[in-house]
Amino acid sequence: MQLNDLPRMTPPRLKALRDSGVDGIGDLLYLFPRRYIDRSTVLPIREISSGQTVTVIGRILQAEEAGFGRNKRLHVTIFDGTGRLEGVWFKGLKFFKKRFKPGKVVSFYGTVKQFGTSLSMSHPDVEDIEDGDTAGRGLVPVYPSTNFFKTTYISSLTIQRWIAQILQRQRFEEYLPDYMLRDYRLPQRRDALTSIHIPEHIGQPAAGLRRFKFEELLLFQLSMQQLRQTRIEQNPGAMLESGDLTRDFVTRVLPFKLTEGQLRAVHDIVQDISSGKQMNRLIQGDVGSGKTVVAVLALLMALDSGYQGAMMAPTEILAEQHYHTLTEYLTPLNIRVRLLTGNQNTALRRDVLTDIEGGKAQIVVGTHALIQDKVRFHRLGMVVIDEQHRFGVMQRSNLLSKGTHPHVLVMSATPIPRSLAMTLYSDLDVTLIKGLPAGRKPISTVVRFDKNRPDIYRFVHGEITKGGQVYVVFPLVEESESLDLKDATMGFEQLRDLFPDFQVGLIHGRMKSTEKDLVMQAFASGSLHILVSTTVIEVGVNVPNASVMIIEHAERFGLSQLHQLRGRIGRGSRKSYCILMTDVKRSKEARFRLETMSKTQDGFEIAEADLKLRGPGDFLGTKQSGLPSFRFADIIEDQPIVEETRDLARKILREDPGLEHPEHQGLSHVFRRYFDSKSHYFGMG
Repeated sequence: MQLNDLPRMTPPRLKALRDSGVDGIGDLLYLFPRRYIDRSTVLPIREISSGQTVTVIGRILQAEEAGFGRNKRLHVTIFDGTGRLEGVWFKGLKFFKKRFKPGKVVSFYGTVKQFGTSLSMSHPDVEDIEDGDTAGRGLVPVYPSTNFFKTTYISSLTIQRWIAQILQRQRFEEYLPDYMLRDYRLPQRRDALTSIHIPEHIGQPAAGLRRFKFEELLLFQLSMQQLRQTRIEQNPGAMLESGDLTRDFVTRVLPFKLTEGQLRAVHDIVQDISSGKQMNRLIQGDVGSGKTVVAVLALLMALDSGYQGAMMAPTEILAEQHYHTLTEYLTPLNIRVRLLTGNQNTALRRDVLTDIEGGKAQIVVGTHALIQDKVRFHRLGMVVIDEQHRFGVMQRSNLLSKGTHPHVLVMSATPIPRSLAMTLYSDLDVTLIKGLPAGRKPISTVVRFDKNRPDIYRFVHGEITKGGQVYVVFPLVEESESLDLKDATMGFEQLRDLFPDFQVGLIHGRMKSTEKDLVMQAFASGSLHILVSTTVIEVGVNVPNASVMIIEHAERFGLSQLHQLRGRIGRGSRKSYCILMTDVKRSKEARFRLETMSKTQDGFEIAEADLKLRGPGDFLGTKQSGLPSFRFADIIEDQPIVEETRDLARKILREDPGLEHPEHQGLSHVFRRYFDSKSHYFGMG
């Protein structure tokens, strides 16, 4: 059956469908409604009042333009026998005027406003009610029609009738095995599609949609588990063990004892690297939980066993920071650490590459430049990836295939909520580091306003006098005419005038690396008392005496970013304070973010709140962050299904690795198609 075979299919409609990505009847079947009009909840116009979000059905009395120039608008009046209501449009007037002919019956869905005695809706969702169909259909699906089909309007009723024809005439193959449908209470494919497109009651579509979410997430989880088997479990990892370097680091270099969380993480790593299989483990911990020390121990175990180690970071700033940290830690052990980034001059880069290939570079720190083909390691045994969520599965796979299949330890300084971790990291074993290192004290976080500044500056003066240091963070480097924000440069000058007895420094992203390093070193050594900064210090050096952080225009920052910034203080034994400065006029969302920050220091709780606010793509900082795209599933809302399908995928591949059992024949067929279509994501393309 083809699209051309559908009744009342015209060339303009066919073109509109194809322009919108509907190329065949399969695409049409999986074009699911955006919402449903429940006729049982359609209100007579005389019964509605201002502020309600409702559906009304009426006959068009008139469609008239009003106003001039930019204020031009279209008023469409409908009457349902009980009263009148106006739909008002400010855009697309020509299109809507042509569409709204007097005498047609339509439904309007939107929020009602009252002006005098008149009721109106601004840009309501509209559905044509065709062929006198003003009653009789209980639940009406609303498809992405006017927004989706740009060139020609196609009503939801037309789409529903087409799909009803396909469901009657098309043969459907069921891919999911009987036991799965039974155990997880999933409808057959045809029944699921019928319940979505032609539901009899309001609960039916959800049950049908759950089946397709389950199927989609199962295929993804099967792909991740198979990737784990083929890329990791079949690769014999180097047999590593701790030796003199690891022992000396713990007993002579570290000035503190490892926490229980750190010891548990080290234990998991030791188990992995002595198993004979390639390690692929994620270390997740909150800001300041001590992940870097765990990473250093993993690298030292490689060195103790005669291998090289590498640490990869997503940005040059972060790579440089790790390089300085590792150099500081490992110089007492006479370990040679080299830095490899994209902006090094040719001579230096050649020197570093020679050291890597010859084995003189025992540990290499760098950006994604580390995984380029021209970088050849002498004997790579351990790779640590920081800020893992900024690298996709493909980049991780490239690392796994480097040299002699090195062990891979990935870290996330951004706490990743459980639902997201189970999606992004299904191919990884996960260790959580809970708790903070000994001696750390909770950070007091408060929200304050401009009127509180005199008190805040008196408090800052007292803290510095007692030996503390202060960060002041601004969202911009220089003043912007478009945003009424205090900028770091002006803030630096004001604070220098306010605190003439103290040393004030400035650091921002536009400075050269050498300039930034000098300022950060001065702050770390204590010769600077106040450091004015942009968010460049989100990843910065460890300054134990930094006990106060003032964040200007805190409402402009995201939750996770605020949490990362706050993590720069509270790193020593001093009581620390984070002061969130904000305008009295704040959006509801900004108020929620600041309240969340003042209530909790739990990074995972903050991450869950941030994920709900921003969605997965924005939460991870970039749309190309390695997050797969899902057609039906929402990994935030559908966390129970994410967990179900992950456990099921592991069980299936454990018992039937090749999907060769008779009950898995259909699943195997659709799985191969799915895996091939996502090959770019899984690093196979």
